[in-house]
Amino acid sequence: MNCIRINFIQVIYNQMVVYGSEQENVDRVFHALADATRRDILARTLEGERSISALAELYPMSFAAVQKHVAVLEQAALVTKRRLGRERLVAANAATLRDAAQLLGRLESAWRERIDRFGTVLDEDAAG
Repeated sequence: MNCIRINFIQVIYNQMVVYGSEQENVDRVFHALADATRRDILARTLEGERSISALAELYPMSFAAVQKHVAVLEQAALVTKRRLGRERLVAANAATLRDAAQLLGRLESAWRERIDRFGTVLDEDAAG
């Protein structure tokens, strides 16, 4: 019976694997979203473009620190920057957010399916 459970877990685990550069992109997105300030910057830029200067006024940190947060979001493709005169404007990239949401949806479905299968195995074990 242990062998079945080990194989069951192994098969399910292997379905969760994301390969190569896709994994690096996913890691960058979730690393960027792990910080509350970056999530707030992203939320504000979803409402519309903001200059880095305007964003810096909103947080109790230096302009350079806000620039670094924006750079992390940009590396994760969660925001884009463009120059307008002397200003650097930041806009959210909704496509990357949609991709992250889809990935989370797939992971949720996989885990729900696993839990259902695990319940089936336990039921079979109890009946057997």
